[in-house]
Amino acid sequence: MFHVYILYSQAHNRFYIGQTNNIEKRIIRHNSGYVKSTKHYRPWKVLLSETYNSRKEAMNRETQIKSWKSKLKIQELIDASR
Repeated sequence: MFHVYILYSQAHNRFYIGQTNNIEKRIIRHNSGYVKSTKHYRPWKVLLSETYNSRKEAMNRETQIKSWKSKLKIQELIDASR
């Protein structure tokens, strides 16, 4: 299984979208500072996780969400999932 996830840094009002096959380990890496693009915005909180059967599906969804380039649209997706 593969996951697309949205993280949120409350301290910096910033979203991060990613995909992985091991979401627990990936979140730990983000919050431990091992990911260069996210280490300066810690701590991160998982707001959304979607599961897919293949990496290709997950990567396509990740690309779709990132293409929005809109915090409002990302927040609408998160709100709709609750």
